[in-house]
Amino acid sequence: MEKKLLIYETAKAIFSEKGFKDTSIQAITKAAGIAVGTFYLYYSSKEQLFMEIFKDENTKLKRSFLETLDREQSPRTIIRDMLRVNQQGIQSNPILREWYMSEDFRKIELAYREEHAIDSLDFLYDTFLTLVQRWQAEGKMRSDIDSRVIMKVFEAIINIDTH
Repeated sequence: MEKKLLIYETAKAIFSEKGFKDTSIQAITKAAGIAVGTFYLYYSSKEQLFMEIFKDENTKLKRSFLETLDREQSPRTIIRDMLRVNQQGIQSNPILREWYMSEDFRKIELAYREEHAIDSLDFLYDTFLTLVQRWQAEGKMRSDIDSRVIMKVFEAIINIDTH
């Protein structure tokens, strides 16, 4: 197995079992059977590695929702289902659960976003922006409110729901 993948998979298992705070780089490298220096060839910190794992797990959850999304359902049904699936996904995944239930991760996320110049998971935002615009055109949602403002409201609802 490639060393970076070995580090990633080992860390994911340990983070899932022990949590972020109780996982050290030394524990990861010992379990992976590699030197600590090898870890730093691939990751600059435990925070960077955790953020990468979180991002992948979060993306997996969002993609699975999009795969089952029936775009013909009413806005209310889709939003309700999205919140339900999101909450179930967070509760069942120890990486997501720890991330969303702890304020400690805000600074890690901000640093990661600055380092990688990302604002959001664009595929999810883009999908829902298109849906909101369609609903507005079909008269299922108010058209006098900018669709990007509606998306910010959805984002706020999700943040409230997950925190």
